[in-house]
Amino acid sequence: MIPHEFEYFAPRSLREAVDLLAKNADAKALGGGMSLIPALKHRLQVPSVLIDLGRVPELESVGERRGTLTIGGRTTHAALASAHMISETAAVIGDVQVRNRGTIGGSLVHADPAADWPAVFLALDGEATVAGAKGERTIAAPQFFTGMLQSAVRRDEVLTEVRLAVERKRAGTAYRKLRQTASGFAIVGVAAQVTLDRKGRIERAAVGVTGVNPVPFRASALEKRLAGESPDAAVLSRLCARIEEADPTEDLHASAEFRAHLVGVYAARALLAAAGRAAA
Repeated sequence: MIPHEFEYFAPRSLREAVDLLAKNADAKALGGGMSLIPALKHRLQVPSVLIDLGRVPELESVGERRGTLTIGGRTTHAALASAHMISETAAVIGDVQVRNRGTIGGSLVHADPAADWPAVFLALDGEATVAGAKGERTIAAPQFFTGMLQSAVRRDEVLTEVRLAVERKRAGTAYRKLRQTASGFAIVGVAAQVTLDRKGRIERAAVGVTGVNPVPFRASALEKRLAGESPDAAVLSRLCARIEEADPTEDLHASAEFRAHLVGVYAARALLAAAGRAAA
């Protein structure tokens, strides 16, 4: 449980952090450290250089403009506990210590298939801005998660900002998950955004899923089925009974068959809650 020896840097600006990443081929950037520090202790990660982003002030912010929620990459889960619907997600991540230290950017880049933020990032048509030696670029949610514990953020890049599209008019959002008791990770987690038409039917729905497949995903087939439907419990339960994109993993917490069942149950719950908020 002792990390391999490494050199430590604490840059004071994003430019300095990016330069350090560019100059050190096996450097790792440290956000909140909730995933990286355990990996260092177990020597699953053995970088020769660790670059701590904790003193880069421009990476911590929360704001909203014209229906887009903007969040600095190093903003902690706790700081998001009072920000729009995502407070519902932030409140069920890990424990108090994890929420006070862990960051949204670190969680997304780590790309744990059982983490909570990926479901929200997908359901709210997220975009991430990353900065590297060659400048900035934007990664849209559908291209962000490339494999288990793999994201499209390159080794020499820093995730600087997350943007989430937030519907306001006749719209509601919700996050529901079955929590693994010891770790707080999602056995199944579903984020939903629902927009209703003037007759109270579903005009548009977006559903992001975590904890099921090796990679978080959008339930696109379900979203198409929901259009024009009434958002009552019986209808939603029937429509969510099968999630075509689900290819569940199996572990000591849940069998693949159980996860396949659970994802439909939690999708229906998230959609019902989101629709209720849209109608309020």
